[in-house]
Amino acid sequence: MKRLRSLLPLLASIFLVTSAPVHAGDETFTIEELIYGFEKTVFGLEYRSWSWRPYQVKKFTKPVRFYVHNLARKNRRPTVDRFIGEMGRRIDNISTEIVSSPEAANFEVFVVDRDQYEPVVRKDIYKDQRAKVPGRCLVRVVSGSNGIKRSAAVIVSDEGEFLFKRCLVEELLQGLGPMNDDSHLTHSVFNDSSRHSRFTIFDQIILNMLYDPRIRPGMTIKQTRPLLAVIARDARRRAR
Repeated sequence: MKRLRSLLPLLASIFLVTSAPVHAGDETFTIEELIYGFEKTVFGLEYRSWSWRPYQVKKFTKPVRFYVHNLARKNRRPTVDRFIGEMGRRIDNISTEIVSSPEAANFEVFVVDRDQYEPVVRKDIYKDQRAKVPGRCLVRVVSGSNGIKRSAAVIVSDEGEFLFKRCLVEELLQGLGPMNDDSHLTHSVFNDSSRHSRFTIFDQIILNMLYDPRIRPGMTIKQTRPLLAVIARDARRRAR
């Protein structure tokens, strides 16, 4: 009995460690970290020639209407549809829906196998058969002073589950506006060296900061800075 009593605190401590959340909670991130993440992802472009005025805010101001082209051998529609719904639930002040025709969409998603990647990017994204095709997956955003007009992402399906999920999350989120990557963002998919393949809490907060009504399309980094501390606190509090 004495031995059993001595083991109880140890067992309790093991239970607490193993039952702890596996991801960082919203209070883990400082306001300074969130502002840094916002500024590094929202201002600038991973591929600079793809959008209007890279150092101004880009965001949708209308409902985001997705059309999914599943061109890959494997049917990825259920996973893509679930993630589109997740974005709509976890990002405030944005509405997402899946529409039945490309003509009705302002965000097209092409799910392809690797051998389809370059032809689809040239034909459907660049509309230039001689264009150089970068990356392992990509998104292109067409934006103006009134917000994002159209986005289109190309996701590779047949090079493993990690790459498919990673590309799906990163490219669809970037298609909503935070189009830059930064190697210091260890809690983010907006970092090509990170191993995240899900919509992290950190990225949820960044997207909620971007879609806060106080942040408007076309704003510069100088215009957003006086607002970001309060917006970051509000978005961190609402993270779920």
